[in-house]
Amino acid sequence: MKIAFDGKRAVQNFTGLGNYSRLIIDLLYQAAPGNQYIVCAPRCQQSMQMDRLIAHCPRLSWRYPHGRWSHMGTLWRSWGVTETIRQEHVDIYHGLSGELPLNIRRARETRSVVTVHDLIFLRHPEYYSPIDCRLYEYKMHRACDIADHIIAISECTKRDIIHYFHTNESKIEVIYQGCDQAFSQPISQQQLDDVKRRLSLPDKYILYVGTIEARKNVLQAVEAMASLPEDIHLIIVGRATPYVLQVKEAIHNLHLSHRVSIRQNVPFSDLPSIYRMAAAFVYPSRYEGFGIPILEAIESGVPVVAATGSCLEEAGGPDTQYVDPDDVSAMETALKRILSPAYPKAEHVARAQQWAQQFSSQRQAEQILRVYDQLLRQ
Repeated sequence: MKIAFDGKRAVQNFTGLGNYSRLIIDLLYQAAPGNQYIVCAPRCQQSMQMDRLIAHCPRLSWRYPHGRWSHMGTLWRSWGVTETIRQEHVDIYHGLSGELPLNIRRARETRSVVTVHDLIFLRHPEYYSPIDCRLYEYKMHRACDIADHIIAISECTKRDIIHYFHTNESKIEVIYQGCDQAFSQPISQQQLDDVKRRLSLPDKYILYVGTIEARKNVLQAVEAMASLPEDIHLIIVGRATPYVLQVKEAIHNLHLSHRVSIRQNVPFSDLPSIYRMAAAFVYPSRYEGFGIPILEAIESGVPVVAATGSCLEEAGGPDTQYVDPDDVSAMETALKRILSPAYPKAEHVARAQQWAQQFSSQRQAEQILRVYDQLLRQ
């Protein structure tokens, strides 16, 4: 089987969509090494993440725009790549981030699959510019229309696709995401001590990992800190957006500067250790397609408090604590419960990790490969 991927996010993005794209390419490469895998990207870009993928998958093939497309990478991704797909007799083309070439049907021998992560821009357009909303809606609606099959990363996303795009349910399959296996691997005490020293981590902290933006709602966790014991800290890890100014203002006004810190540009290699040493993890996001950081925390053996209202219950299962994203008092209560010496942490974490087994990398790869195989048999 010859499989090609839309590799824009894999090459250029180093958070959610990029992590997903690199993970899927790696998983499929390891699960079915007899296939030929091609990554199509609008430009070549060096990074530690890409070096890691290339080292792990040395026989990956790469295709970039050339000739008249060489200076029009975005247009090549939407139009020109189809000619490459057709000429190379690709069996499956998989759009890993909600998009497909607009003319993909011209590659008549190729079956197309698109992964849709979320439709937040339709559910909560207030977090996007009107132009971005229209552009995302057009591209994703078009991809869902022309795809031979759609992979939704949660039941919540599947419901949104059906609701907003009126897509036939039979065309959609939910295949849950997994998280990087680094979060479930043993970590030596020496490595934990090294990360704690280098990053000046406190002895007892609550952790948040994710983009610092309004939708992610980390301000709720900051406000909850005001009523927690003085020895509890909050570590916020993620890329900042203008919303970070509101977060910093709240930290200042609540006199929490000595207990709340924002960390940016943290290497991925340090994240498993940061999770492992946390006393609790918070993810108060108002809306998500799935919520990979919840899985990362669970696999790291950390109890979680997350928000209601989207799909986070699917990721965290019944042994995660859930609160209304506007109820600071509920967040305070949930954190105090988890941090209490009487809380049966080991019992809840063990059950949460059992829940998380359904998101294993092996299962994810098997399900995607089954989709490919079924398409080629039609």
